[in-house]
Amino acid sequence: MGFEKKEYEFLREIGLDSNNTGSFINGQWKSSGSVITSLNPSNNQAIAKVTEATIQDYEEGLHACSEAAKTWMTIPAPKRGEIVRQIGEALRSKLEHLGRLVSLEMGKILPEGIGEVQEIIDMCDYAVGLSRQLNGSIIPSERPNHMMFEVWNPLGIVGVITAFNFPCAVLGWNACIALVCGNCVVWKGAPTTPLITIAVTKLVAEVLEKNNLPGAIFTSFCGGAEIGQAISKDSRIPLVSFTGSSKVGLMVQKTVSERFGKCLLELSGNNAIIVMDDADIKLAVRSILFAAVGTAGQRCTSCRRLFLHESIYQSVLDQLVGLYKQVKIGDPLEKGTLVGPLHTRASRENFEKGVSIIKSQARKILIGGSVIESEGNFVQPTIVEISPDTPVVKEELFGPVLYVMKFQTLEQAIEMNNSAPQGLSSSIFTRRPEAIFKWIGPQGSDCGIVNVNIPTNGAEIGGAFGGEKATGGGREAGSDSWKQYMRRSTCTINYGSELPLAQGINFG
Repeated sequence: MGFEKKEYEFLREIGLDSNNTGSFINGQWKSSGSVITSLNPSNNQAIAKVTEATIQDYEEGLHACSEAAKTWMTIPAPKRGEIVRQIGEALRSKLEHLGRLVSLEMGKILPEGIGEVQEIIDMCDYAVGLSRQLNGSIIPSERPNHMMFEVWNPLGIVGVITAFNFPCAVLGWNACIALVCGNCVVWKGAPTTPLITIAVTKLVAEVLEKNNLPGAIFTSFCGGAEIGQAISKDSRIPLVSFTGSSKVGLMVQKTVSERFGKCLLELSGNNAIIVMDDADIKLAVRSILFAAVGTAGQRCTSCRRLFLHESIYQSVLDQLVGLYKQVKIGDPLEKGTLVGPLHTRASRENFEKGVSIIKSQARKILIGGSVIESEGNFVQPTIVEISPDTPVVKEELFGPVLYVMKFQTLEQAIEMNNSAPQGLSSSIFTRRPEAIFKWIGPQGSDCGIVNVNIPTNGAEIGGAFGGEKATGGGREAGSDSWKQYMRRSTCTINYGSELPLAQGINFG
């Protein structure tokens, strides 16, 4: 059976068809659940069908994955790194097709779709080097003829639950690190981006098969909340990484904590940019545009709050509104488009409801504020003048809505930045060293990402990604994030014949 549209035929190049099996279990594609239809958010028309997993499929997959973990954790870390290197090469060979699929199914523009797949490839490269650097410390012992040191060992299985807005990059942040650390991976992709889940899994599966490794090392499921709940409750999964809303993340954390598992949470962001009176205005305005309307405002790091110094307030606002008027909204696969659709019809409806609330609380909507009548989920990027103590400012509306507020002093701007319940990303535009170092210091931004003269979004993989407060506290990707995917043992070896005790204790 062929695809409904000829322009979808490229999907065959990445292993997809008009009807697809949505679970990779014990090295085989099988699922026995309901059949769903993946939709193109540009027109809400069908792309392809997918059969989802059931709880029975899940149980079969986890049993096989638990057995595979016994094999995978014994393979030397640099050898595991070689497998991840091959996964990166497999992804690189299909970069354009996968990027096009991300744009088609998620709705972000093609350069962002390709960039997202490139991010997994970069994570694979990073993880290969990391596989030779999973080092523990040697610690001086106070006891003679004793050696004390740290040993890092795999957890076993890592569960990864990803969201629609980065349907494969977040997998890369987690899976690449988890695999080189010796863990098997169980992935539940977003229910509205199943084709991306299947296409990426097929490439990973091919690498495992080529190397005569158990397919269950990487297990994936397309499914709804019941699969996510099963992962959260499953004591065979010591670590669960969850990306999504703060509301659902809190439920995941509670469920995982009740069984004494570990949680890695990447939740909501209500990110702010501060523009000081000495800022490079052109640089700031370009950055704000990308941060606020990129991915149609559906990044967790999208800029949602803009604080402008009173002396440059109107100048920045006038330039920003002028740029908004030039933004091309449309098919994300078309050259020149800067803003694609929101991901689902429900997202569009939430935008409408959100704007209705905003109108009752805001001073003025400067531009946008409406949906665009079409078959797709397109909305107008929106700029709102509003008071910082307005209740709606503390909430995250997942779309291209930017709240603009005025401030007089740096201290006031920092207080406004830190007033949000969330604490993911933040940025300041200034040339003054004293402002920069206050901003990044203990009395500055309380976010996990603290930038200077760049947007809130577009993080590099070399740093740890994550935030504080209602963002969840998790850290993924670079720096020492790998330590979350392993268990640390402090080992003390007595190579002498005496038994001296710590703290000088004499026991008989």
